[in-house]
Amino acid sequence: MSMVIAPSILSADFARLGEEVNTVLAGGADWIHFDVMDGHYVPNLTIGPPVLASLRKVTTAPIDVHLMVEPVDLLVEMFANAGANLISFHPEASRHVDRTVELIRSKGCQAGLVLNPATPLSVLDWVLPKLDLVLLMTVNPGFGGQAFIEGMLPKIAATRRLIEESGRDIRLQVDGGVTVKNIGRVAKAGADTFVAGSAIFGSSDYAATIKAMRAEIDAAFQVAA
Repeated sequence: MSMVIAPSILSADFARLGEEVNTVLAGGADWIHFDVMDGHYVPNLTIGPPVLASLRKVTTAPIDVHLMVEPVDLLVEMFANAGANLISFHPEASRHVDRTVELIRSKGCQAGLVLNPATPLSVLDWVLPKLDLVLLMTVNPGFGGQAFIEGMLPKIAATRRLIEESGRDIRLQVDGGVTVKNIGRVAKAGADTFVAGSAIFGSSDYAATIKAMRAEIDAAFQVAA
């Protein structure tokens, strides 16, 4: 699969959000990652469907919605109607994971499942064939700017093996502490989709940072070869 960089607008300047989105896309980003937190499932409160609907007016780029909310089903339809392309959620936030996956797909969106650092891969056993994306958190969710948990690299590799064994084109996304310095190792472990917030929006040149990230990914595979 192609390598996708999805900047998280959690770290963008919300006073200039439309401009920030257009700038980062012009700088080489592929998707926009939209973090939704409810102050209940995670200890933070962020943005809702009206913000997504406003962004949809200024971009046609894929918008990847990560729901850190509980319960999750109530918000799926709202975000689908607002313009989400992909909606991912945490299994701990749904009483019926398979039903939530089916709900997302019924609304015309791709479906993703999110695994926190301590969530076992076994939650994928009976639902993986229905997923378009698996998102591995490499920090504990709730806040931007956290440091990457190095112990998650073997989990990325193990998830990649599960995906390959499934024989399906399922993206493996990593979110949390991804920077220019570690993105090569993350890619080499098996990720193909990278969420980066403060590493991009906290830099002085979004395009240069994204270019540097792609260079590190390329270099990792050249070394591996």
